[in-house]
Amino acid sequence: MYKWELDSAARTRKASVRDAWEQITPEWLFLGSFAALILIGALGLRFVPFFYAGENRPLGIVDALFTATSAVCVTGLIVVDTATYFSIWGKLWLLLLIQVGGLGIITFTTVLIAAMGGRPSLRQEAITSGTREAVPTIDYRGLTRHVILFTLGFELIGFLVLAALWVPRFGPIRGVGHAAFHSVSAFCNAGFSTFSDSMVRFQTWPLTLVTIMGLIVVGGLGFLTLEEMYTFVKARRARRGFRMSLHSKIVLVMTALLVLSGWLFFALLEWGNTLSGMSTGAKLINALFMSVTPRTAGFNNINYVQATVGANFLTILLMFIGGAPGSTAGGLKVTTVALPGLLAWSRIRGQGVTSFLKRTVPEETIQRAVGLIVLGFALVTGCILLVVISEGSSPDRFLDYMFESVSAFDTVGLSRDTTPGLGAFGKLVMVVLMFLGRVGLPTVASALTVAAYRPLGEFRYAQEDVVIG
Repeated sequence: MYKWELDSAARTRKASVRDAWEQITPEWLFLGSFAALILIGALGLRFVPFFYAGENRPLGIVDALFTATSAVCVTGLIVVDTATYFSIWGKLWLLLLIQVGGLGIITFTTVLIAAMGGRPSLRQEAITSGTREAVPTIDYRGLTRHVILFTLGFELIGFLVLAALWVPRFGPIRGVGHAAFHSVSAFCNAGFSTFSDSMVRFQTWPLTLVTIMGLIVVGGLGFLTLEEMYTFVKARRARRGFRMSLHSKIVLVMTALLVLSGWLFFALLEWGNTLSGMSTGAKLINALFMSVTPRTAGFNNINYVQATVGANFLTILLMFIGGAPGSTAGGLKVTTVALPGLLAWSRIRGQGVTSFLKRTVPEETIQRAVGLIVLGFALVTGCILLVVISEGSSPDRFLDYMFESVSAFDTVGLSRDTTPGLGAFGKLVMVVLMFLGRVGLPTVASALTVAAYRPLGEFRYAQEDVVIG
């Protein structure tokens, strides 16, 4: 065969690969990046023996997949004790998966390209700046850089504070190691801990609890809101006007409302139960921690098996809501839950449109929020049913499986000591919930949507009403 024929065949193959690559939508690229990272993490946990301490054997394939998914999806559910089962190298492997999964693999890749002097692709820009219309005040080209700066900055602050608190108790090496791990895990809302009892031992350490809570809240606000807050501060210093978007205002209002109301109810429900025996100040701090950690953080300062049914159900509700869009937190997101509430309030007042803080929310956005809540509820309910059937346990375990399923879907990591006892099928159900909860139902729905061919343009069928209520 002539050389020019070989070159032509090579060019044809390259063109075919390029065409196939360009056919991948941003949504499928995002899903594929997380799936690939989970697979890499699972293979490492399955086949690298020095990831394990002492005589501990590598995890089986299901447990390795579960643990890798939990780390990449910043959930925190565990099948073995992270503190004792993994070596320092295994913990570093988990920390790497948490950090990359928390930031988002696409954001991480974009930063690497920018650091090497390259330019992010249009596909990457489509993923990282898909909220341009909702938050138009943000410079999206600089947002990715600020994501890294915010992440490393807050994690560094958390590390320094925790190291100052823990080095005197655990020694320089262990204290620094614990501080670094928990700073990353808390900001990324991962919930993994190098302590077997998570934060229970720190019930009387208010500064430790406050530091962890601060990292959780900041990580759960979302990078869009953090960017707007940063821009707002700069504008105030320069004495320039700046109007924060409705998105960020709702995030801040809902975050404060959920944390404060949860604080009150947890204090009332657990004051004489899991918080008994503590001083008044310690009870208040621990009740506040119980309100913050369901925002998909997953650190526990009490044993939820011993908590009241009311406290467990309140935790489930807070876990289901989660944090803010564009954050390291999971859940339905505070804005998604807020919009149907604003819709109901507007209708009660006789308003035909949904308004908040002198701004009207588009009807299409309201419909998407309602649809997302319905999809999320249906998915979690179906998975709870599958787990209950597969485990075949007594009726008194229903709360455990409900708690575990919501924790998995909303990437929280809180548990009623149920995870290690699940069968292989139950763990795989949790893997699916963690993955879908991390990448988000809108992304999955968009990836699966196939545009229908409509030669006559947009149309609708004849309208007919339905009786409700």
